[in-house]
Amino acid sequence: MGNENIILLSAREIEKMRQVGKLAAQLLEHLGKMVKPGISTYELDQEAEKWTQQHGAKSAPLGYHGFPRSICTSVNEVICHGIPNKSQILKDGDIINIDVTPILDGYHGDTSKTFFVGTPSDEAKQLVEVTQECLYRGINAVRPGGRIGDIGAAIQEYAESFGYSVVRNFVGHGIGRTFHTAPQVPHYGKKGTGKKIRPGMVFTIEPMINIGTWEADVLEDGWTALTKDRKLSAQFEHTIAITSGGVEILTLDK
Repeated sequence: MGNENIILLSAREIEKMRQVGKLAAQLLEHLGKMVKPGISTYELDQEAEKWTQQHGAKSAPLGYHGFPRSICTSVNEVICHGIPNKSQILKDGDIINIDVTPILDGYHGDTSKTFFVGTPSDEAKQLVEVTQECLYRGINAVRPGGRIGDIGAAIQEYAESFGYSVVRNFVGHGIGRTFHTAPQVPHYGKKGTGKKIRPGMVFTIEPMINIGTWEADVLEDGWTALTKDRKLSAQFEHTIAITSGGVEILTLDK
């Protein structure tokens, strides 16, 4: 994709992205409080849809290219795009990534977080903590005038220092009025490569980090992506805006 495909948002549009970003953060926090052994991923989805409607917003994932639910719930070895369902009951020791994207006034707020169900194993705890740190290292690598590759390089270096791998099949993306747009933001790569980062760009950083191989299998449902070796995967995501002064995280409840 050429630079001409990257949409730069105006100050007015970034303000809209702040509002929907804050809403996304609040929704994620609300759902996080419900995460406990015995709850189904379907119940989380139903609550997300109800809450989103009550706040005058719409759920972007619902019906997106045929996706059947309002949020993604990715448990344990599921990397991303897990489909909530009634028979999937969370149990003690599970980890679950909840990915939410409400639309408010035509703009998308996209954020996700991996939660512990009950008490995590040491292995799961470390993976989740490292993945969260990967997100913030990726964000800290962003500079106006820098390159998209700087982000992936920072994430990859940290993840691989623990012997983990970075998922390559799924990447961050530009976002605004459109759910997924240019630029693509890989979570691996080389410093100083890729598109130039400019003020007005708004995109997600959403590293998916695996204990084993980075390779994925996608189930017959066409959505659910699992680690090929069925080992654990974790993910965290924020939507960020590039300003002349630096970087602003839009998906915070502030």
